[in-house]
Amino acid sequence: MEMTMCFPLLLLICSLSTAQLQTEADNEIIPHGKQTESQGREPTNASDRQQTCTQDINAVLREMSATLAEQRVEMRHLQRENEAQAAKLRELELQKTEVDKMKQQLKAQAAELSNMTARTDVTENQVEALKRDNEAQAAELTNTRAELTNTRAELTNMRAELSNTTARTDVTENQVEALKRDNEAQAAELTNTRAELTNTRAELTNMRAELSNTTARTDVTENQVEALKRDNEAQAAELTNTRAELTNTRAELTNMRAELSNTTARTDVTENQVEALKRDNEAQAAELSNMAARTDVTENQVEALKRDNEAQAAELTNTRAELINMAEELSNMTARTDVTENQVEALKRDNEVKQVAFSTSLLASGSGTIGPFNTYTPLVFRYVVTNIGNAYNPNTGLFIAPVRGAYHFEIYIGAHGHASHPSSVVLVKNGEHIFIAYAHQPSHYGSSANGATLLLEVGDVVFLRLRGNSRVYDNENHHSTFSGNLLFTM
Repeated sequence: MEMTMCFPLLLLICSLSTAQLQTEADNEIIPHGKQTESQGREPTNASDRQQTCTQDINAVLREMSATLAEQRVEMRHLQRENEAQAAKLRELELQKTEVDKMKQQLKAQAAELSNMTARTDVTENQVEALKRDNEAQAAELTNTRAELTNTRAELTNMRAELSNTTARTDVTENQVEALKRDNEAQAAELTNTRAELTNTRAELTNMRAELSNTTARTDVTENQVEALKRDNEAQAAELTNTRAELTNTRAELTNMRAELSNTTARTDVTENQVEALKRDNEAQAAELSNMAARTDVTENQVEALKRDNEAQAAELTNTRAELINMAEELSNMTARTDVTENQVEALKRDNEVKQVAFSTSLLASGSGTIGPFNTYTPLVFRYVVTNIGNAYNPNTGLFIAPVRGAYHFEIYIGAHGHASHPSSVVLVKNGEHIFIAYAHQPSHYGSSANGATLLLEVGDVVFLRLRGNSRVYDNENHHSTFSGNLLFTM
């Protein structure tokens, strides 16, 4: 700008010098005749012209100096405005970067909210399923109660039948009293055992339901923890990328600042460009104002998101603590469940061994006669009517005592008459002959029966043997039978 102002000044000085030289040349050309006349005026005119030229030059110089000073002031002002606009532009770019970052975080938060909504839906479905399970368990409990009522009625009938049997049995008074006391003790023990078994089953059902609920909650919580971990890892990776991008942006901004400084130093702009810059500056100021307003809104959203993240972090901490407590509780419940199941199994085994009874006949189907044989031959009664406790084996014909106690056995046999072959079997305990049932007639059908009450130890074996040269008959009417039952344990 200073060089531009100097060129007109030099041109003006050159013009004045040329004009002065031209005047001197004209004076030299004037005729000698007139030279004498003009000699008197020449000093005055030259002095006036010189004075006027000097004044004009001084005026022009003052005007040019004033204009140059104004241009310098305006240039400094424009430079400061450009620097301020460049700083605002850099700040605006930083704010745009922050806004983009906030938008990405907002998208991530929206995705996380969608995941939380989906998990909430899953949890509600699980709650509905648990409600249905509870309803089913309530129905099952109702059925169990009905079954218990039927069992009690059956027990009442059994007691009535036992009373009738006691009335019909011809036993001594001591045996009657002993049986009554034993039956009352067994009834009380059976009632207590059934009540305890019912309570244990109910407790086991509740524990299983609670265990199922705890397992379901644990699975949901673990899935939530895994999802939160994945979200945190994704946010950490995104934060790392954002930091790297911010570093690159800062480096690029530094380069842009250097380039802008070089461009500002090299660029000579005209007044129109200055006006254009002013208009651009005004537009940028308006945009900056809008961006500032948007930035305030974004900062508020960021604060809200930070608060939400802090709340979610606190909830995650509470969830982890709850998960730890639930894991400990689950471990305790598992241990208690194992103990209860062992107790239930023990009660089942005790109940099974306290309920022993069987009733069989010789042939599984059809009709026929077994024997005669030269030696004693074990009989296998293959048709099983009742086998409570599974103490009788229909494949071997052996009854094995599962518990120490008093057992009662009954034998019924028969065969068609024959002159040489009777119908005879022996009740055997551990290889020892106990009782015999015997019938012999030369014609027509003959039968015999016998029974015994034996004290058996655990593992004692009882079975029937066909005597030598004897035979036994049976058909679909089941004439030949072998039965036994546990009277009481000892």
